Parts: sequence; C-alpha cells; structure tokens
Amino acid sequence: MITKHPLKNKNDVIMLSYTTPKATVQQLLIKHYHPSTPSPNLHVQKVLQRLKTCRTAALGYHVYRCNNEDCENIKYQYHSCRDRHCPNCGAIKKDEWIEARSLELLPVKYYHVVFTLPHELHCLILGNRKVLFKLLFDASAQTLLTFAKDQKYLGALPGIISVLHTWGQQLSFHPHIHCIVSGGGIAADNEWKYGKKNTYRFLFPVKAMSIVFRAKFMEGLRKLIENKTLTPKQDTDVKSVINVLYKKDWIVYSKAPFGGPQSVIEYLGRYTHKVAISNHRIKSIDDNHGTVTFDYKDYRSAGTGNADKNLQKQMTISCQEFIRRFEQHILPPHFTKIRTYGYLANRNRNRRINEVLKKMKLPGHKGLVKIPLAIRMLERYSIDIKECACCKQKTMQLVWIYNPWKKIDDG
Repeated sequence: MITKHPLKNKNDVIMLSYTTPKATVQQLLIKHYHPSTPSPNLHVQKVLQRLKTCRTAALGYHVYRCNNEDCENIKYQYHSCRDRHCPNCGAIKKDEWIEARSLELLPVKYYHVVFTLPHELHCLILGNRKVLFKLLFDASAQTLLTFAKDQKYLGALPGIISVLHTWGQQLSFHPHIHCIVSGGGIAADNEWKYGKKNTYRFLFPVKAMSIVFRAKFMEGLRKLIENKTLTPKQDTDVKSVINVLYKKDWIVYSKAPFGGPQSVIEYLGRYTHKVAISNHRIKSIDDNHGTVTFDYKDYRSAGTGNADKNLQKQMTISCQEFIRRFEQHILPPHFTKIRTYGYLANRNRNRRINEVLKKMKLPGHKGLVKIPLAIRMLERYSIDIKECACCKQKTMQLVWIYNPWKKIDDG
C-alpha cells in the first residue's frame, strides 16, 4: 500500500507494509459492527467507533522523517483512541497511576476483599448504571469503614482502594467491587494501629460484613426509589425484587492477604485498568459463519471440586452476541471506576501518609517524578522513538501532525 502525504516535498512517498495481526476486538468491530441508525445510547456508539478506528489514519497521525541525508526515511505514527475500554490503549497511563499509588503504600499487610451484587439486581442496574454503581462503591466502602471504626475490630481509619469490574469470564454482566484494604489504620495522633489477631481470614468477620453490606445497599436503594431517582423497566416488579434481596445471602469474600506492598503493586498492574476482555483471550473470528471464539476460566468447575481448578475453556458465540455482551461493560461518561477511601481519600492524602511515616520513623514519600514519554516507551516496549528503523541512527524528527478534524492548509 502506497500513501502520499502533504510534506514539504510533495514527491515524498512512504511504503506502508502491514502484517496480519491475531484476532482482536478491533478486527471484530471493523467487520461486524455497522450501526445503520444512531443508537439510543450515543455514548456506547461513540466508544465502539473509537475502538474501531484506534491507531488508524482515521484518527490522524504524527509524521517523522530521518534527518540523515543518506536515509530520509519517513514513519507514520497513528494516533490511539485513548479510550479506557480499548484493549490496545492505556498502558502508559496505567504505569503512571500505579507509580503514584506505590508511593502511597505503607510497609504493612494488605487484604483483598470482593463485594458482589445478587443477579436479581442486574436488570435494574443496567437501566440505572451511574447511580447504582455509585451506590455499590458507597455501600462497600461504608461497610469496611464501619467495622474499622469499631474498637472490637480495629478502632482506626484504614486505607481503601476500590475498583469496579462489571464482567464475568464469559462477558456476562456481573458487577462487583475489588477492594485493597490496609491491615491496620490511623488512630489518634496519627499513630498506626495494626489489626488485631483473630480467627477471621480478614480483619473483620466476612459473614457479618455481608449482612451490613446488604443493609447499607438496600437502604440506599430505598432512598433512590423514594426520591424517584431510579427508572426501572416497565416489566420490573421492584417490590418483589426487594423482598427477594432481603431474604437472600449477599456475597462478600476475602482472598489471601497480599505478601506485602510489592504484591499490591503487581495486583494493581494486572487488575485496576483491565477491560472487559483482552485481545489475547480472543482465539479466532470466523467471518463466514459470523462467530468468535475466546478463552475463559470455568470457576464453577473449580467450585465443584474438579481436579482441574479454574479450568481453561473456550466459548464460541455469534459476533453480534459478542458485541452485545461487550456493550454492557461500557461505563457511563466520566464515571470514575477507581476510588479511594479512608486515609487514602483524596483530600490531604499525602500529608496523612507522611505523618504516619514520621511516627514510624521512616522517610516521607517524595513527590511523583514526571517521566517523559520517550523514556516510558523505551522502558515498556524497548522502542526508541528517535531511532530510525532504516539507518539505526537517532535521527528521527517530527515534521508534521495530521488531525482529521483540522482543515489542511494546501498553501
């Protein structure tokens, strides 16, 4: 494929060669997502359109030219969509976020707790994502803070990082909150108070937490209904759903505690910025039959005592069904999916952490150092953006930026 570009020298031509990539979400959307009319949810449609055009000429590009007179190689760097739902984007932002959080970790034990909503709520949530996702955040955090405040368990203010996930392994709708909780908290005079020894797997009894979590969520749900903030579907009997929810045991479970701050950082790197499905799980796309095959872990088999725990399986569904499932996990515009509570709450966070470190007779955390993009690219991908692919000299220079929404000046 040969493409001409309006550089200073009108005769400049670059040969663009492509290799066939593996099956990706983007490939599937390009071939099978063609909305003929505007969607009732324009936000979802815009997100899917961005994912379709990520790192293509449709989003524009930077043009680099080698200033070596014997080479003068030209490279096009296509713009990414930078959408948080895109499997191709976000690696650099994720690294920056993780580095900022790693500066806030204290040399203490950390726990991993998960709060899950019953499936009876799913239909109601799908029509009221923003308010009910927020309620899920608030109810789970307030449950942890209520138990932490109790002198019987801790009597201190812990640090909490909460991350919203909405998917199951089969791309089903499964909203739940992952919480990273410090094994202790800030008590009076900024003294650090460690969690008490107990027979629980976590700092607090998980069974009691599930009851409090249910009560706090249902109280918030009742207020939303009274204020007419929710808009349930016409065929949804809210009262009968509420009656079922009160009688049902809600699931809160704790995993084995992290080995230390370094284990927390590794977890943050894997899970905080995950999307509904990564490209490496998609094994094939059959355009003739309109199907897609992807990997998933069968946790139900693990729960039945199956010898092959977390058994890896494959599922084949139609491309349209895959897109429908993927759409369910597109978050409302500007919705924050990672939130912090306790002593990690945003206001005066650094001051609180440094005061605790001072009490521990440890050096305070310094501010985050801004690392240039060129260095991050070199560290993560071993790519030197200044190195010419032809002559191998550090001679690449930016000569032009094309953004499709800006008018080109032919003069």
